[in-house]
Amino acid sequence: MPKTAGKKTPEARGAQPDFETALTRLEEIVERLDDGNLPLAEALALFKEGTALAKRCRTLLSAAEVVVKEALSDVDEHDMEPQFEGDETGSAEDDGEF
Repeated sequence: MPKTAGKKTPEARGAQPDFETALTRLEEIVERLDDGNLPLAEALALFKEGTALAKRCRTLLSAAEVVVKEALSDVDEHDMEPQFEGDETGSAEDDGEF
């Protein structure tokens, strides 16, 4: 018996897939369901798996959104303001002379 025969993927052990893995599998499921050539039982099983994966992706995206918002709130507002030529920087180039 090969050594890998008894090993399970993280998903098979009950671990949740990361975003990229879940999205890739969800895309595969959508393609298979779009083909329309599946027995009803298989289509329903894939649909159920797909809805669980979509929920997982939504959860991960929501968590990522929180991280991004927290990171942005830590940035000083002054650092986020665009600097345009002609701002009051005291440069000699923009003293109104031609």
